[in-house]
Amino acid sequence: MSPRSKREYIEAIFLRYKKVPFKKKTVILNEFCATCGYHRKHAIRLLRSFKRFIKPKTKKRGRSPRYHPDVILKPLKQIWLAANLPCSKRLKAILPLWLPGYVESFGNLPPEVSKALLSISAATIDRLLNPVRTQYKKRGRATTKPGTLLRKQIPIKTNQWDESRPGFLEADTVAHCGESLSGMFAYTIDCVDIATGWSEQRAVWGKGETGVLEQIQRIEQSLPFPLLGFDCDNGSEFLNYHLLKHFTQRKYPVQFTRSRAYHKDDNAHVEQKNWTHVRQWLGYQRLDDPTVVPLLNDLYRQEWRLFHNFFCPSVKLLSKERIGSKTIKHHDRPKTPYQRILESPHIPLNIKQNLSKQLAKLNPFVLREAMEKRLKKILNPSPSSLSLQRSLG
Repeated sequence: MSPRSKREYIEAIFLRYKKVPFKKKTVILNEFCATCGYHRKHAIRLLRSFKRFIKPKTKKRGRSPRYHPDVILKPLKQIWLAANLPCSKRLKAILPLWLPGYVESFGNLPPEVSKALLSISAATIDRLLNPVRTQYKKRGRATTKPGTLLRKQIPIKTNQWDESRPGFLEADTVAHCGESLSGMFAYTIDCVDIATGWSEQRAVWGKGETGVLEQIQRIEQSLPFPLLGFDCDNGSEFLNYHLLKHFTQRKYPVQFTRSRAYHKDDNAHVEQKNWTHVRQWLGYQRLDDPTVVPLLNDLYRQEWRLFHNFFCPSVKLLSKERIGSKTIKHHDRPKTPYQRILESPHIPLNIKQNLSKQLAKLNPFVLREAMEKRLKKILNPSPSSLSLQRSLG
């Protein structure tokens, strides 16, 4: 046998020789001596001192990691979950806003952890959260019936005004109908300002013109800037004389426009908010009890608007570039509606100061906890609470 063959043979019988009891070692040793021609003592010394080849550990190339997952992942994951699973770029943008609330709710963080959270990149966030993303993963039914009465009086608008000036709203309704459109059920009126992303929601029972007008008036009162334009789809809840009179017959008329029929992309801003601000929270459950509407409006007027407008960022499309078969989109840095209002030269200084004072008193984790409690009462009401609400109503 060649020296190489003898080494391969030793490697083959080494583990077997090591594991068997003493009496069986004699049998293996006899076989080994007969095969390789070794003296018995030499064979024993070879088997005792033999070391199998182990691939040497090589030092990982590159710099040592700055972020230790076992330390940084816990606060990062809690903020990510409380912020409703934003993407890594939006999560990076809100970390400075959420860290004070995290410290207030869960206690102080070590200085190195706080520093790491403030300097972490979006790509690193993706790598850290990648193992847990798959554990937290949830689409609608069109209920827009065309309102033909006022189509000629309300102009179509597709280039959406001046997007740099706050006050121009897109509006839509979200149906809480479950699997069936039959009967009466609750709707959410969703409005979003194109320039800042500031959004307001209100609930209404059915799609009656009077009820929709009343909630739109309340939305207008809640805005931190004057209403300049109102753009909607072709639903009969918007295209009616009540709303037309409300917007046009005033000292400073509001520009009232509509999108093209069956072109959802004309209202892309509010369609996106229908998902992130309504469906992701309320789902597709049927809300066919009238007592749910005041509960929803209490939520929308308080914690809901504060949470989404002060602590939830979004990006705005700056430009699109067509290269071959691909379209490359360029977005700005993620910012909350509150941050966009502060940057707007069209908003008075006193309004910005009032919003900043309001932000200083808010904790996103407290808001999220209050929202969860209210949503639990809305989506899973107890029989006793429903009967009490009906008697009070």
